[in-house]
Amino acid sequence: MATCDFITFLSRHDRIVEVCLTDVRGSSPREAGTMMYVAPGGIYGTIGGGQLEYMVIDHARAMLKRGDIKGDMDVPLGPEIGQCCGGRVQVSLKLMGAADRAVSQAGIETEDKALPHVYVMGAGHVGRALADLFQHMPVKCILIDQRAEELGLSGAKVETRLTPLPEADIANAPAGSAFIVLTHDHALDFLLSSAALERGDAAYVGLIGSKTKRAKFKNWCKTECDGLSIDTLICPIGAGGSRDKRPSVIAAQVVAEVITALTSEPAETSAPLGAIEPPEEGDPMVRQKTSRKDRV
Repeated sequence: MATCDFITFLSRHDRIVEVCLTDVRGSSPREAGTMMYVAPGGIYGTIGGGQLEYMVIDHARAMLKRGDIKGDMDVPLGPEIGQCCGGRVQVSLKLMGAADRAVSQAGIETEDKALPHVYVMGAGHVGRALADLFQHMPVKCILIDQRAEELGLSGAKVETRLTPLPEADIANAPAGSAFIVLTHDHALDFLLSSAALERGDAAYVGLIGSKTKRAKFKNWCKTECDGLSIDTLICPIGAGGSRDKRPSVIAAQVVAEVITALTSEPAETSAPLGAIEPPEEGDPMVRQKTSRKDRV
């Protein structure tokens, strides 16, 4: 979606200044290499907001008025500009020509292709609420369901897939993807969650439900999946302490979990939320094997 937005931005503005943070020392709102594009009547991207961004926008628009081609800024992020980051940044500004536009567009397209994939398995109330939020995140969100009518209710700018075999989408997903399982069928939930865990390379696997459902799924994995571990499974999802069960609130908490998982340093070894096993509950465990004919 970012590529389309950027192409629209380029088409609407004849004169644009490309802004780049070329050097960052100490604390800064964004890292070196961050880009922003400034036109007389619009902006695409951000270098972190605050007074730094206001100053850079003003400088870029002054360049456009004067007809300057290039400019540089060296800005300390301290009390003198109303920021308390404490670092220092160097900024380059350049009036974009046709070649610059093509290079920048190609760069945005490359970034889009490298975005982590988030698979929302189920287009019910919570699934649609998740899609509404993920459309604004730096991810490629795919909303998947077997029901065309539910997919049709989503107005989010995300990819939608109507399929009778959602497990195939899990099998074909790129490494490092995130999977959120919240279908209309508990048996299908178990099948998809186990498929995501069996990959061994998912950044996040979450299953909607309760501690009881987690315990049932754990037992099912022992008997039907050769003892597949669910240590990395997040279930319940969005269990951040809130008792609010509204789909939009659950979705907000789940998005925070997923983005944290996708952007955390690989070296971090702390157990993910939900990975600590809850006590086994007294409800009968689900022991029957889930097959495709069981779900038809």
